[in-house]
Amino acid sequence: MLKSLEGNFDNPEVYDFLIKHFIELRSVSPKGSAHVLDINGLRDPSIKFWSLWKKNDLIGSGALKFLDKEHGEFKSIRVGDKFRNQGNGSKIIKHLINRAKKLNVKRLSLETGAGDFFLTARKLFNKCGFEPSEPFSHYKSDTNSVYMTMLISNK
Repeated sequence: MLKSLEGNFDNPEVYDFLIKHFIELRSVSPKGSAHVLDINGLRDPSIKFWSLWKKNDLIGSGALKFLDKEHGEFKSIRVGDKFRNQGNGSKIIKHLINRAKKLNVKRLSLETGAGDFFLTARKLFNKCGFEPSEPFSHYKSDTNSVYMTMLISNK
């Protein structure tokens, strides 16, 4: 069972976890194609961010950005290195989908990289119900990006 904490940016473990996430994604994304938000970006009022814990261990994070009342975008989904390949990515995504349902979101979208580094993430999103889509919101067509979306039922 995962415990989630909203916000929690002041926790040093969450802060360091996110800094590692930003550095890694920017290092594997071509200039102009990195869409990762920094901590100030995640503090935007249109975004809800959660750190996910198993007992006292930070296993991952994820955020939901409201593009409009019924359309959300997943941001900053990450599983900690020592918790990978254990089904935790699916648990985090399912947790975020359930949060989105409770907030009456009807459509979820995301942008991820097109390179080999992001292959595991793309497979995981597909397994969780996301399908390839056209760019959404402010995104433009970019050979370095893959856009995915899913419709969700609030039942």
